[in-house]
Amino acid sequence: MGAPLIPLPGGAEMRVTGVVGAAAVVCVNGGQAAGAPGTWSATLEWLVARLSPRFPGIAFAEVRYRVKSWTRLDWCEEDARAAIAAVGALRTLIVGFSMGGAVAVLSADAPGVEGVLGLAPWLPERLDLSRLRGRRLDVLHGRLDRALPGIPGVSPSNSRRGFERARSLGVEGTYRVIPGAVHGVAVRAPVGLLPLPRARRWAALAGERIERWAAA
Repeated sequence: MGAPLIPLPGGAEMRVTGVVGAAAVVCVNGGQAAGAPGTWSATLEWLVARLSPRFPGIAFAEVRYRVKSWTRLDWCEEDARAAIAAVGALRTLIVGFSMGGAVAVLSADAPGVEGVLGLAPWLPERLDLSRLRGRRLDVLHGRLDRALPGIPGVSPSNSRRGFERARSLGVEGTYRVIPGAVHGVAVRAPVGLLPLPRARRWAALAGERIERWAAA
């Protein structure tokens, strides 16, 4: 994408699209069970490329974890918090894809964070949602999303239960299912990023929620 790489403590990295100012969207990726070096998210990269021109006053920061695994969720949280601090915006929205939804929730009480936008977020029952108090939680999820043999996924019922648990704590927000959408927005291929079904709808709805946050 051409954005400069910014090293973070512990071996993680961040890249920022746009000029850092008062507002930033920090994007955190999904993961897997086995420990593996972090990678850039095709879903988040595709969305940033389309949304950042629409919001020139907002910096979009993507995080590459040191290790992308839910067995090291504590490290992923540390990497997200380090990125939020490194951007240094007065106002921050965290966008979390898949496992990144849990990472975003755990990082929601970092200074300046005003809300979380979960994209097919993994919100397990054991996840502490109390850090969302005083902040918003908006969720977008593909109706056809589910885990299959050899194919990652998160059932919409998982994120819905997590959303309802957050609502029971007094957290405000919205929950939206996208018909025809699967887990993720884009995949990486030799020819570049390939959008998945309903990718434009993902971008439109995510943009609406970022616009509402920016205008608040």
